Amino acid sequence: MQAGSQTGITGINDVVSIERQGPIALVGLNNPPVNAASHAVRSGIWKAIETLQDDPDVKVIALYGEGRTFIAGADIREFGKPPKDPWLPDLCNFIEDSKTPVVCVLHGTTLGGGLEVALASHVRVALSGTRVGLPEVTLGILPGAGGTQRAPRLAGIRASLDLITSGKPILAETALEHGLVDRIDAGDPRDVAIAAAGDFLEGKLVARRTCDLPVEDDANAISSMRAKLAKTQPLLFSPHKCVDAVEASRLPRDEGLKEERRLFNECMDSPQRAGLIHAFFAERAVAKVPEATATPRDVRKIGVIGGGTMGSGIATAALLADFDVTMTERDQAGLDRGKATITSNLDGAVKRGKLTGEARETILSQKLSTATELDALGDADLIIEAVFEDMGVKREIFETLDKVAKPGAVLASNTSYLDVNEIAAATSRPHDVVGLHFFSPAHIMRLMEVVVADKTGADAVATGFALAKKLKKIAVRSGVCDGFIGNRIMTFYKKAADYMMMDGASPEEIDKAVTGFGFAMGPYQVADLAGLDISWAANKRRAATRPAEERYIPIADEICEKGWFGRKTGQGFYIYDADGTRANPEALAIIDAERTKAGVTPRAFSEDEIVSRFVTAMILEATRVLEEGIALRPVDIDAVFLFGYGFPRFRGGPMHTADQIGAAELVRRIETYAQEDSFYWQVPVLLRKLAEGGGTFAAMNER
Repeated sequence: MQAGSQTGITGINDVVSIERQGPIALVGLNNPPVNAASHAVRSGIWKAIETLQDDPDVKVIALYGEGRTFIAGADIREFGKPPKDPWLPDLCNFIEDSKTPVVCVLHGTTLGGGLEVALASHVRVALSGTRVGLPEVTLGILPGAGGTQRAPRLAGIRASLDLITSGKPILAETALEHGLVDRIDAGDPRDVAIAAAGDFLEGKLVARRTCDLPVEDDANAISSMRAKLAKTQPLLFSPHKCVDAVEASRLPRDEGLKEERRLFNECMDSPQRAGLIHAFFAERAVAKVPEATATPRDVRKIGVIGGGTMGSGIATAALLADFDVTMTERDQAGLDRGKATITSNLDGAVKRGKLTGEARETILSQKLSTATELDALGDADLIIEAVFEDMGVKREIFETLDKVAKPGAVLASNTSYLDVNEIAAATSRPHDVVGLHFFSPAHIMRLMEVVVADKTGADAVATGFALAKKLKKIAVRSGVCDGFIGNRIMTFYKKAADYMMMDGASPEEIDKAVTGFGFAMGPYQVADLAGLDISWAANKRRAATRPAEERYIPIADEICEKGWFGRKTGQGFYIYDADGTRANPEALAIIDAERTKAGVTPRAFSEDEIVSRFVTAMILEATRVLEEGIALRPVDIDAVFLFGYGFPRFRGGPMHTADQIGAAELVRRIETYAQEDSFYWQVPVLLRKLAEGGGTFAAMNER
């Protein structure tokens, strides 16, 4: 067909088509599910514009996406592979240089490369409800297809810095205020594309080459952002490079793009980029479990046993996900406290804009019910026990649930440490019993361990994963052991911290070193936040089976004996009051007394040594968890610590970090530390095999 000879649709390739309507040419993208900027999409757009700009009958090109969104970013299937021409940067320049004006219609989630394509177009019209953003910084890179150069020309330097360094999407209305889009319309993307192209022809929309627009210098915005990032993100690499790239927008287009490309390549070469990409894929990899093919059970009504911090948090999470929830407690006073906590949690959601006031009222009046008897859970599809860590109490609850729960109901325990097999044995239906280990605060933390007991049914496991998805959480499959994946490993590396504390490092020094590595909190800050009484109870439970060879540090137990459980009592390792947070001198006195009693002469620890011992201990026990099959793959362990324990995302998780350190170096460290304590520091068989064979944990993720 000759260009412009007739109307109709011409397929450029499987995902890009041309449709002519007189002087208007529509270029449609159809690359489900999110019109990712794959090679087929890029090459198809290039060929379409190349064809149309040489057609004298075509006066305007309108680019739009079919389905739920315009281009939502790069194609993750191409991550880590050599790029194919045309590269996205070249395509954006080609669009901007088109002899025929290009009108771009944005809808859905127009992110990353999708927004960069739009910024290179000559007119931008967004559908109401569209969200736009440049999230590359969250992957350790920067917008590398002109985003750092074109956004400042449209929105100014200050707004562009906020958009690019945060990676957070903004609504179309905000984008319009900043000048990133020219108009907001409603309707089908194709219809809007036709209307916008028609308005351009009538002079109602003005085409502009973005690169021709001047950039208003804003040195204050640049210096302010540099200062802010130095304070809030000193360990991260790419946000600072984003500022450098935006600063380069003051240069002519080609010079600015050259600098953007140089900075982009620096980010690509950074270990942080590899860590962040690994974290990105970890979120998806953990869903690949043996039970994924099973059909989840239908869950509409959820019962929660316990109105304490965890029970109320779990109930809140379920209510926010639109489940009907019945919460039980032993007495009315407990229910009142639980409901007050739920109400406070919902109020917080309203304050953060996550929930409307009307929805809050509906939840409290229609979705939540309470009772003091477990009989009230007879119609629940899923029941989650969230009482304190006592096996006798939990077994008693599950014996009762065995009688009152309807057939087919999933019976779940939120236990943090206890044996789910033993809990399941209290029922006549162990196939219905699963561990669902939430993390506090349960309505906010993203991680949920799905603990699979010996007789847990595949459909019960699948139900746990389906629930996590509805709750917007990340589920990780775990086998049964003391503490499962996360708490078992944490218990082990906390001992390494305790040994350093006993030998001379203060809790504050250890916390400072660990947060300097990138953790959100140090181990003693975490212990105070979680409640020292929790680990105290676990220590008592383990006392009878503690090996005689183990070096036991009783400092935290002695602090608990004073009635100091951390934040909730106002003091623990630290003091918490109106004056802020500071080291607890009485806790330090306990530490000194224990050192004297044990005959320890305190020595200094450098931050590097603290981090080395702390992280090596974490990797050591994580390797054992992997050896024993408690975790399916190394990436599952990474996900647990990324989403539940504050492990620095840019480091990718403990197993990814292990590969960065190298198995041989880890073996060397452990053997060195073993000269002090050969019982605690033992090289796992798997780690030694990797060291001897040059293997990696990453290779084990592919199985």
